[in-house]
Amino acid sequence: MTVLVWACFTVGAVLLFLTWMSVIGTLIVPRSTRSAVSRVTGRATMKFFHAITKPISSYVVRDRVLAWQSPMSLFVRLLAWVAMFNLSFILLLLPFVDGDFWNAASEAGSAMFTLGYAEPTNAGNTVLVYMAAITGLIVIALQVGYLPTLYAAFNRREAEVTLLVSRAGSPSWGPELLVRTRFGMEAQNTTQELGELYQRWERWAAEVAESHTTYLTLVWLRSPAAQSNWLISLLSVMDAAALQLSLSPKSAPHIRARLVLRMGFTCLNQVARAIHIPVDEDPDPDFPIDVTFEDFQTAVEILRTVDFPIEVTPEQAWPHFRGWRVNYEKVAYALAYAIDAPPAMWSGPRRFKFEPVLPHRPKNRTAKEVKPDDPQIISRPRLE
Repeated sequence: MTVLVWACFTVGAVLLFLTWMSVIGTLIVPRSTRSAVSRVTGRATMKFFHAITKPISSYVVRDRVLAWQSPMSLFVRLLAWVAMFNLSFILLLLPFVDGDFWNAASEAGSAMFTLGYAEPTNAGNTVLVYMAAITGLIVIALQVGYLPTLYAAFNRREAEVTLLVSRAGSPSWGPELLVRTRFGMEAQNTTQELGELYQRWERWAAEVAESHTTYLTLVWLRSPAAQSNWLISLLSVMDAAALQLSLSPKSAPHIRARLVLRMGFTCLNQVARAIHIPVDEDPDPDFPIDVTFEDFQTAVEILRTVDFPIEVTPEQAWPHFRGWRVNYEKVAYALAYAIDAPPAMWSGPRRFKFEPVLPHRPKNRTAKEVKPDDPQIISRPRLE
């Protein structure tokens, strides 16, 4: 019996150390860490929500249910940490209560949850009981302090995502971003406006790369609106930059467009690696992409309806667009699949059946805005 209880003491000490490493690595260390507890609880929560949303065909309903997934994973992870700490102290207390498991559980639980109904009886378990009490307080305090940091990063992310809705629609799409910018501004201001947008989104992508690899829960935190999403928004900005660089090589804001593309796929690669999605660091520029030349031509025709400056033929622009998109298409599709992103155009497959959704536009326009026969009304060809 003596050997057994001291073996339990050793197991408890190891478990206590590993649990503390998980807590500190997840909540304090400012980088992505490999926490088995966070990984297991996250996957378990994800599988549960995927199981209950599998029969749901409506994306809006599905999104409403999945909005609970990431917050619930935080709660489950906290429960797992508390349970592991409690078990650790139970095992540590066994040698000091003559191997009485229930007595050890009573003292550990009383101290961890600050109930104070079980009084320690000797020096050994007094020290451990005080350690258990301090541990319970620290874990709860760290988790409470973690939430404001998490949601502050979430709010910063969502501010730009929400601003993009008026520019790129909902769900966002690269060609729509170019169309709305051209349609809503004077011709000479289009390039400047897009350059400023690319500059803001380059910085936004850098912030997301830092925050989402440090706090992985943010990857699955969903936007307040069902059709809005951080990944789809970034993808639309990158597609807009790639389209403009390939179609308008003379007038495009080259530096800003290239920088947002570079930072964009750097961000996607970092987030993908953090959640264990394979990343191709150096894709072949001639490798085929999911977006076809016919899809590209359709986007070009939409851009022509607003007289967007197209300086080369679609055939000439296509290799350059494909060369840009091959850098981020595969990883973007993998992330969109993993987080069940909205079914936007040019955003890849999902685990649920869906038809790609064009950005929403109001069906009716007032007479003051545009006449019914106004040639400036943007046509919406059907995308097959």
